[in-house]
Amino acid sequence: MIPDDAAPPPTPPEGDPTPAPAAAGSDVLLSEHRPLVSPLEVIGIGTIVVVDQITKFVVKSTIPLYSKRVIIPNLLDFTHVQNTGAAFGLLNAADFPYKSAVMIGIATLALVAISIYARQLGAHERLSRYGLALILGGAFGNLIDRAIAGYVVDFVDVYWGEAHFWAFNVADAAITIGAILVLLEMIGIGRRHASHPV
Repeated sequence: MIPDDAAPPPTPPEGDPTPAPAAAGSDVLLSEHRPLVSPLEVIGIGTIVVVDQITKFVVKSTIPLYSKRVIIPNLLDFTHVQNTGAAFGLLNAADFPYKSAVMIGIATLALVAISIYARQLGAHERLSRYGLALILGGAFGNLIDRAIAGYVVDFVDVYWGEAHFWAFNVADAAITIGAILVLLEMIGIGRRHASHPV
């Protein structure tokens, strides 16, 4: 009688397929197929829109049109103005037929262009992705105003002496900060940061 430990190991049946090892770059390819907007970016966009709309509502409810409230003397006022132009009052003084519809169309085209650009970004380009989330949130906030009222409420008035910066709102501030983040990514700051993780 042959002992069990002396028995030869069973051979696999001929032609039995063995699982092939995963390709070395498959995990990299899978990581690139991420959603257009991550949950964190969606939260950022939604937060900007909500805060923007709430602040505009408070201004319209508490400050009469073209009136102001001093926040920091000789530096910052909250004022209530209506902007029918672009961000920071650009084209506000210009008057032309169907101006509201034209501004809505331009804002919509900008949103489409931003979305197309966002689709080309990789997961590692975080500054650009966060920047575009801020830009989208601000653009949506102002687009809501244009679609409903035909104008955007601006209320932040920063000044020094007689020199006043253009009045703006939360949406405009988000767009500006987002554009700065995208610019920083483009000149390589974000990529250098991502290549040296902590």
